[in-house]
Amino acid sequence: MNISYLDLGIIVFYLIAIVIVGIRVSGGLKKQSSNSYFLAGRSLGWGIVGASLFASNISTVHIVGFAESGFTSGLSDGIFEWMAIPCLVFLGIFIAPFYFRKKIATIPEYFEKRFDGSSRTFMVVFAILTALLIHIGISLYAGATIMKEFFGLDQLWGVLLISFLTALYTILGGLKAVAITESIQSVMLLGGSILITFFGLYMLPEAGIHSFSEFKDAIKPDSLSMLRTDSVVAETGGIPWYAVLLGYPVLGIWYWFTDQTIVQRALGSKSEKDARLGPMVTAVLKLAPVFFMLLPGLLAYVLFKDTIENAGTGQTYSVLVSELLPTGLIGIVIASLLAALMSSVAAALNSSSTLISIDIVKRFRPQTEDDKLVYVGKISAFIVMVISILFSLVAGSKGGSIISIVNSIGSSIAPSISAVFILGYFWKRGTKEAAKVTFAFGLIIGGLMFGLDFPDDNGVKLITDTWGIIFMMQAWWGFVLCCLIFVMVSYASPRPTNEQISYVFVPAEYFNKIKGISDYRIIGIAIMTLLIALWTIIEIIG
Repeated sequence: MNISYLDLGIIVFYLIAIVIVGIRVSGGLKKQSSNSYFLAGRSLGWGIVGASLFASNISTVHIVGFAESGFTSGLSDGIFEWMAIPCLVFLGIFIAPFYFRKKIATIPEYFEKRFDGSSRTFMVVFAILTALLIHIGISLYAGATIMKEFFGLDQLWGVLLISFLTALYTILGGLKAVAITESIQSVMLLGGSILITFFGLYMLPEAGIHSFSEFKDAIKPDSLSMLRTDSVVAETGGIPWYAVLLGYPVLGIWYWFTDQTIVQRALGSKSEKDARLGPMVTAVLKLAPVFFMLLPGLLAYVLFKDTIENAGTGQTYSVLVSELLPTGLIGIVIASLLAALMSSVAAALNSSSTLISIDIVKRFRPQTEDDKLVYVGKISAFIVMVISILFSLVAGSKGGSIISIVNSIGSSIAPSISAVFILGYFWKRGTKEAAKVTFAFGLIIGGLMFGLDFPDDNGVKLITDTWGIIFMMQAWWGFVLCCLIFVMVSYASPRPTNEQISYVFVPAEYFNKIKGISDYRIIGIAIMTLLIALWTIIEIIG
C-alpha cells in the first residue's frame, strides 16, 4: 500500500503516545515493589480489567484472520468468540473471586497449594512456553507480515521495531502499564474494526445491494450461520456445531481460567467486585468480533471478490483497508492493528516475567529481596522477548504452515490441564497423585495427537483428515480420558490434606443474598440472555 504522510504521521504519533502513556502511568524509572510491578499493586478497577482482558485476547492474528475467515466461510468462526462468553461469566462468578480472596499471585501457585510442587512446575513450564511461542512469537510473526504488507518493511526490521516499542513500556512499567495501555488499545482495535464495517456497509449500494435479502443472495449459502451441520461444513467450511459445543469448553477452561497471560488482569483487581465484573465487561465486548471483524469479510466477498481471489484470501483485510477507507482513517485503522499486536505481546511478556520471578526464583530462593525479584522480572522479560523474536523469524521462514500447526497446540495441551483444574477446583476428593498421573498421561496423549496430526508433505493430517477427528473433538476425547484417569487415581490414593481442601471452591462461602439488579449474578444472567437472543436471531435469519 501507498501510505500517505498524514496516515504515517497518525501511526507514528500513536506509537509514540502509547509508549509514553505506558511509562508515565507506572512511574517510569521509579522503584517498584514486586506487588506493584507484577500485580499493579492490586489496584485495577473492573473497567480496566475488562478492557485489558479483551485486548490481551484479541491480537492482530484475530483481526486479519477473521477478515479472511469471513470471506471464505462467513460467520462460522464467530462461534469461538461467543462460546467464550459463558466462560467469562463463569470466571466472574466462580473463579476470579476465589483467586482474589486467596491472594493468588500466579496460577501455578494455586496448583501447588491445591496439589503439590510438581503440579506447579508442570504449569509453569507450559505457561511460559505458551506465552513465548503462541502469545508472543506468532503475534510478532503476524505483526511483521502486516508491517511488510502495508509499509514494505523487511520482516526482521518489522519484528525488531514492534518488539522494541512494546518491550520498552512493558519491562519498565509492569502490569499497570500493560493494563492501562491495553485499555486504550481495546478502544483503538474496536474503533478500527467498526470503521471498516460501516464503510463496507455504506458501499453496498454501489455494488447493487439495497436490502438484506439481496445481501444474503450475494453471499455463499449458510454464511450467516454459526451452528453448522457436517453437510454444511463440507460445502462452506467451518466446524460442526457439536464439535464446538464439546471441544470449546475444554479449551476455554485452560485458556480463560488457567492461562497466566489472561487471568493476570483479574489477579490485579483492587476488590472482589472488580475481580467479578471485569470478566463480564470482557464478555460483553466479545459480542463485537462477529459484527465488526467477521462481517467485514462477508462484505469483502460481495464488494471485492475478484480482487481478493486474484490476490489470495490472506489479503482480505488489506484490500478492505485500501479500497474502503479515505486518507487519515487508514492511519487510524493500521494503528488499531498495531494496538492489537502490542497488547497481546505486552500481556504475555508481563506474565512470563511474573512466572519466572514468582514461580521459579522466589519459590526456590524465598529469601530473595523484593527489588531483586522485580529486577529478575525485567531481565526475564527481555530474554523472553529475544527468544520470541528468534521464533517469529523461524515461523516466517516456514511460511503459513507454522500457523496451522500452532492452532492445534491448544487441543494437545488443554485436556489434562482443564481436567486437573476443574475437578480439583470443585471436587474435594481430588488428590495430588491424581494430578501428577493426569498431567503425565495428558502429556503423552497430547504429544501423540500433535505428532500424528502433523501435516505430511502433501499437507494431510492423519487424525484430522484420515481418521476424521478434528482438533475440537480431539480436545474433547482427550479431556474425557484425563477426567477418568483423575477420578480413578484419586479414589486409589490417600485423601488430600485439610490445607489442600481449603483450596477447593465452596459455593456457600461466596454467594450472598441477591440485593438488586446490580448484583453480579443478575448481570451474568443478563449477558447470557443477550447472547442467546442475538444467537437465535442470527441462526433464524441465516
